[in-house]
Amino acid sequence: MSELRRERRKEREEAVAPSAGKWARWAIYGVLIAAAFGGAYYLGLRSQHQYDGFARCLTDRGVKMYGAFWCPHCTEQKEKFGASFEYAPYVECGVKGAATGKTQVCQDAGIQHYPTWQFPPTGERVERVFSLQELSDRTGCALP
Repeated sequence: MSELRRERRKEREEAVAPSAGKWARWAIYGVLIAAAFGGAYYLGLRSQHQYDGFARCLTDRGVKMYGAFWCPHCTEQKEKFGASFEYAPYVECGVKGAATGKTQVCQDAGIQHYPTWQFPPTGERVERVFSLQELSDRTGCALP
């Protein structure tokens, strides 16, 4: 009888061992999948912020973009910067809750159309959407 018990115990241990291996394998797969998603997220976030340095350079050079939240051309200009627009030298002229009102800053600056770019040192103003390459050429800020 003890021989029979030994065989049963051996069978049970062999049956348990592979399932422990399955869990370890699934855990490794889970970690690899999480690492892959984390890497993809990081690379995607990094590519969305590829113009951060360029936008900061424009700000440092004293360039300004006047625009309004409701302006479709301003939206087009903002999209060219992508997520890096948060560092761009933007002055909001639109008044929340009013379709045509202007902020005092924009009234004082005499802004009539959107988007309006102002370039130092002359203060030249141009009322249109620029490509990033055109902005780079005008300001000397390097694109990545």
